[in-house]
Amino acid sequence: MKLFSRSKTCRNVWVTVVLASAWLGGCAGIDSRGDLPTVASVDLSRYAGTWYEIARLPMWFQRHCIDSKAIYRLRPDGTVGVHNECVTDAGERDQIEGVATVVDARTNAKLNVQFDNWFARLFGSSREGNYWILDLDAEYRTALVGTPDRRYLWILSRTPQLEEPVYRRLVELSRGFGYRTDGLVRDRRP
Repeated sequence: MKLFSRSKTCRNVWVTVVLASAWLGGCAGIDSRGDLPTVASVDLSRYAGTWYEIARLPMWFQRHCIDSKAIYRLRPDGTVGVHNECVTDAGERDQIEGVATVVDARTNAKLNVQFDNWFARLFGSSREGNYWILDLDAEYRTALVGTPDRRYLWILSRTPQLEEPVYRRLVELSRGFGYRTDGLVRDRRP
């Protein structure tokens, strides 16, 4: 019986090491493709409000979303309240609450958004932030937001629809930043 316990323990350690190595190897394989510029300055009071998702790079949490939007509101403690919601392909409404903290106070263009769910509690947050504002028009009508590892990207608009030339410009800008735009998922709203 002693031998079985030791062997089972060794196997569990081996499986843990293999899984951890694979996970860390996958993280190391993320190509940052150089520096990722953000906008020079963001007025968070103007940025607050409703933003409609026009397109995104695929992510597990939004796999069933066909019509998404985010609502940001300034909070008294200096953070930004985040309310994300979407209509799913089954016609249901999914929503989640979070908090965004400014990471780069010089520009307000790098934020760390954390949602209250098991995934966020398990993996924690990034010191460099996971919500970088890469492009923002002067009137705060369109925004291009991405993660610094270039895995996730969102094209946002104050209106549910975006003119095709504006969309194409944001896609080309994203490609220039090193994002794989061939995988963009466009929202399907009525």
